[in-house]
Amino acid sequence: MHFVKMGFFEHFIPNFFNKKLVNYLVGFIELGLGLGLFFPKTIKGAAIGIFVLLILLLPIHIWDLTKDKPAIGSKTIAFIRIPFQFILMYGIYFVYTNA
Repeated sequence: MHFVKMGFFEHFIPNFFNKKLVNYLVGFIELGLGLGLFFPKTIKGAAIGIFVLLILLLPIHIWDLTKDKPAIGSKTIAFIRIPFQFILMYGIYFVYTNA
């Protein structure tokens, strides 16, 4: 979606970053790591990369929650998204340990 609906993601990226560059960079990283999950030789590395990416992007979700009008839509969804990030971390840890 980083390449199809770029406008959706620009509101998540702080203004002091080049929004287009960050959007494409994160999109390519997510795509590469996701593809890495399909190959037995790269599953563990991709899982570690996704785990690290989830940690690195967590502050953006917290920052979004602190805004008057969160980019995700509502304060409720912004709040729910934070614990969901930890569920995703657990899920990718499960993938890593079972690879």
